[in-house]
Amino acid sequence: MASSIRVRATSNGDITEVQTLIQHPMDTGLVKNPAGELIPAHYIQQLKFECNGKDVFVADWGTAVSKDPYVKFSFKGAKKGDELKISWTDNKGASDTTTAKIA
Repeated sequence: MASSIRVRATSNGDITEVQTLIQHPMDTGLVKNPAGELIPAHYIQQLKFECNGKDVFVADWGTAVSKDPYVKFSFKGAKKGDELKISWTDNKGASDTTTAKIA
């Protein structure tokens, strides 16, 4: 099964820029289906980025994040070839993890 996470990380000098797209429904639990029944909440609770085993970005999310979230940030302290690990867990216990080399 393909990962739900697509990531691109590039280093320019001391700054590493990370762009990530995650496929997830991010249902709030407030929307009804065509039959008029509420669609249960289903959203990412925690998103984590680690570089060489050290946390560089951790987000605790709720229902206010849109479907298929896009995250872009930058950090210092990495170099080209370092490994970046991205993982998420959601409110139903599902999770996904992927790794990428910083280019």
